[in-house]
Amino acid sequence: DVSFTIDEGEFVCVVGPSGCGKTTLMNMLAGFVKPTSGRVLLDGREIEGPDQDRGVIFQEYGVFPWLTVEQNIQFGLKLSRSKSPAPEHPAICSKYLELMGLKDFANAYPKTLSGGMRQRLAIARAYAAQPDFLLMDEPFGALDAQTRTKMQNLLLEVLAQEGKTVMMITHSVDEAIYLASKILVVTARPSRVKEIIQVPFAYPRQENLHDDPQFVALKSRLRELVMAEYEAQQMLASVSR
Repeated sequence: DVSFTIDEGEFVCVVGPSGCGKTTLMNMLAGFVKPTSGRVLLDGREIEGPDQDRGVIFQEYGVFPWLTVEQNIQFGLKLSRSKSPAPEHPAICSKYLELMGLKDFANAYPKTLSGGMRQRLAIARAYAAQPDFLLMDEPFGALDAQTRTKMQNLLLEVLAQEGKTVMMITHSVDEAIYLASKILVVTARPSRVKEIIQVPFAYPRQENLHDDPQFVALKSRLRELVMAEYEAQQMLASVSR
């Protein structure tokens, strides 16, 4: 039984042990799969399938290798039936190329980009389509630590300018605390929301926040919560053998 509410403008991170259903939860919100029971509502309407009001960013970047950076963003606009008329698409592309630091790579192909740049492209394409709700499935999980930190800061900068309601899945409790306004801790299967934690830090956030005693204490608490679920999952697996 998974039940929670995300308010408009919130940045919600979901943490929990591997295999607990975090990605399945995101896929329900995206409209890719339907719940076996209960309902998933967005603005009071039941989610029945994918829609342009929800943008999705995956860990694997999800960009088309045969299209240039600019063409990837344009394709996203067309595919999502953007809220903006077609004549405005070039200006929208230019805006997000600039915002994501990709202006000089507009004609480059994804294979020539670093992992961080490809993820910036994925974020640019999702934002350009102007969704109301952004879903992110471990978007920085494949990046090295330094690039991951840069991407976290860039995401916070973009959110400060553009706004959006965001739900992000992550295995990093540091990342969850640094980015989110609210954290959902999900249990091992059968999944449920074990705890909802309001992050006590205001935006904008700086990297030195990681050294704040309150940050350190919250990180310790989150790790204990997640580790307890991981151990429960391991125990269940050993019993089932």
